[in-house]
Amino acid sequence: MFNSILKQCTLSCTKQITVPLQFRCLSFNTASLKDNKELENNNNEGWLKKLLVRRIEPTKEQHSRMLSDKEVIYELQTHNVRPDSTDNYMKNYEQVVKLCQKIPNLKYELIGSWSVRVGDLDQYVHLWKHQGGYAEIDKTNNILLQNQEYAKLRNQCGQFLRSRHLQYLLAFSFWPSIELKSGSNIYEIRSYSLKPGTMIEWGNNWARAINHRRSNDEPFAGFFSQVGRLYNVHHFWC
Repeated sequence: MFNSILKQCTLSCTKQITVPLQFRCLSFNTASLKDNKELENNNNEGWLKKLLVRRIEPTKEQHSRMLSDKEVIYELQTHNVRPDSTDNYMKNYEQVVKLCQKIPNLKYELIGSWSVRVGDLDQYVHLWKHQGGYAEIDKTNNILLQNQEYAKLRNQCGQFLRSRHLQYLLAFSFWPSIELKSGSNIYEIRSYSLKPGTMIEWGNNWARAINHRRSNDEPFAGFFSQVGRLYNVHHFWC
């Protein structure tokens, strides 16, 4: 089933960070699809059943409108840090987070930060939440660009990085609401590259399958890309 949808699948394990930053760990490697066999045997009802009856075509109606709330947008930052600069990077980013928390009327919230421990070492992943859609993202960016302290921290951060990547994501509506976890937890991030036009089918399958893993409190968040690398899906498990 999934082989007809997927182009590529990667897996990552992470450990989360709080402010003061205590980074959690992530790992990336090629993931097996054998666990997805569970998707075939669940007949749970819900919005997915209705969606299948309506046979919504992505070309007629945007999948983002069917699968998510476009007023809440998530920003996924991936920073590849120089091996000799990890301590300075963490101190710098902690200051960035604290500054964003102090700026009034900034609808920009850090959901979580993770460090990769297996796979792409010296890599850090940050998930931010924007309230108010893309119009609010523009306001946030303008506020930050005009802030001299932020500009200084951003320039300093560039000295510690090898590269960085940003994606804007929407949360799948069938995924459980994000609940912050307490204590020290290991996170797994599975990233998938889908074939164009298969996002609705992906959502149909996973909306039925997600209940299999709810009992262990494993699901943390599920997203699909809106800006950046398109046709990407990210599943966060705790």
